[in-house]
Formats: sequence, structure tokens, C-alpha cells
Amino acid sequence: MTFEYRHTPVLLAECLEYLNLQPQQTFVDATLGGAGHSYEAAKLIGSGGVLIGIDQDTVALEAAGRKLGTIPDDRRPTLELMYGNFGDLDTVLLDANVPGVDAFLFDLGVSSVQIDTPSRGFSFKEQGPLDMRMDPGKQTLTAAEIINTYNEADLARIFRAYADEKWASRIAGFIGRARQKAPLETSEELVEVIKAAIPASARRAGGHPAKRTFQALRIEVNGELDVLRSGLEAAVRWLNPGGTLCVISYHSLEDRIVKETFQSFSKRCTCPPDLPVCACGKKPIVEVATRKPVVPTAEEVERNPRARSAKLRVARKCPSSSGR
Repeated sequence: MTFEYRHTPVLLAECLEYLNLQPQQTFVDATLGGAGHSYEAAKLIGSGGVLIGIDQDTVALEAAGRKLGTIPDDRRPTLELMYGNFGDLDTVLLDANVPGVDAFLFDLGVSSVQIDTPSRGFSFKEQGPLDMRMDPGKQTLTAAEIINTYNEADLARIFRAYADEKWASRIAGFIGRARQKAPLETSEELVEVIKAAIPASARRAGGHPAKRTFQALRIEVNGELDVLRSGLEAAVRWLNPGGTLCVISYHSLEDRIVKETFQSFSKRCTCPPDLPVCACGKKPIVEVATRKPVVPTAEEVERNPRARSAKLRVARKCPSSSGR
């Protein structure tokens, strides 16, 4: 499956610029994938550095290990490729036995490999089981279980909350009627139900009609939003003073959580706005380096259409901030 990891990392140049990696630093790629970003980061921190890559996909870890192993010995940092989820960042980094981290990268969402592997069930364009688990070895809840057991009100809530689906209630109702005849078990079956639920006039614009529903199911299956919050908070704790946290998100819910988390750590003062001098003593923990998210250039989107919705936000830990 090595060929599946020949993909172009999103916003690579922009990430490397903001990360500003130096020799002998410790860098954590919290979403390692095929090591597209980490391969370049590894060469910057060099043989005296430490690169910790985290992924909950064993195939990704194996592919990343092969790619990073091609870096010459005299330029390759110490590699710690860890099986896990960034929601468990504290545990993973304790196991890695590092005192602190100089830079983090989170590249969120589902990987190209997962989308392009029909058996994973992430794609609405391919025939496959309704699975969508990012870590099948540990997770039990699947998209099929959600589709066939959640009541229609809960389905509509998920589609609306996690994907801003305009036709959420109608799609949920059509699913409810379809599953009375037989359980929905494949992506193709679900796509047909969604197409039937959305009026033809609405299907002619806005991309594939199943895109939002599949996004919502993936988020529910993997608890992505809760995991993101806990992972970002842990990353801020582990950052060394002056360290950098880069996060690439791909939909508005993720971006909003990143933005709000950065704001919560950068605006700590709780004094009334009319108080001339801070009395609470709460100091900012991070400085937000990107007033607006950085987005791909038109040239990058042309080369890699999956980069189209990417947004990069960056925060740096204040030099005066202590550790965890």
C-alpha cells in the first residue's frame, strides 16, 4: 500500500515558514499520515533533533517509517513513531519521554489514503461498507450502526450540527423509511437515499449531495470535535516557551474550535474592560500569529484540489509561559 501515500502535503511551505524549525529541536507531527510534512521537518531539525509522529493507522505508521528512513543517517533525527490519537497526547508524549516540545503540527480531517480506500467507507464516491472508523482496532461504533440505530431526531441533529445540512430532517426521514425495509450497509445505498431525499433542484448546485452527510457521520463516529479540543489544549501545555503550534483544518467546525482555543489561551485576563489596570493577574499563554487563517494559493489548489478548503492557524507560546 506504499503507493497510496504518494500525496502532496497541504500548505507545506507555509507550515515550514511558521514552524521555523531549528537544528536539535523536538517536533511533533500529531497527524503523521505518510510523513509528507514530517519528511521536510526532519531535515530541518537534523540528527540532533527528535521527531515524534503520531497516527492511529498502522499502515500510515509503516509507510511513514519507510519514507523517513530514506533520510541519510547524518541528517535524520531520532524518530519516535507512536501509535495513538492526538486526543491522548499527554499519554503518548509521556511514553515518548520528552520534557517539552518546540513545535507541533496538526493536519486535521480524513487523509487522502482513507478516502481512497473503499473498504474504510469514508468516500461517498466509492462502493464500500459504512464504517468510517479512523482506528478500527480500538473503535466499535461505525457509521452503519449510527444510520441503522439512531432515531431520526438524533440523525437530523448530527447532520445539522456537524455539517450544516439544510435537508437534515428530510434526509433523516428518508433514512428511517429505507431502513425499515432493510439495514443500510454500504456507502452506495446511503448515497441513493440521500439523493432521493434532496430535491433535484437543490442537487444541481453545491457539490455532491452526500458530502455533508458523510462528513457529519465521520465526525460522530470518531468524536472528532471533542478529540480536537483536548488535543489542542494538551499541545499548548507541552509547548516550550516560544514554541509553535500549527493547525490545518478543512471545515468550519474544526476551524472554529481552533480559533476559539487559541483565543482562550491568548486572552486570559478576566478583569472588567473598564478597569485601567489588570487585577486578576492572568497572563496570556499563547500569542496568535495568524490574524486570519492562511489558505492555499490558486496554484496549489490547481495542483492538489483537496487543498481547496484548507485553513492554517498558528499560535506561539509566550516566552514567559511556564510548562505544564
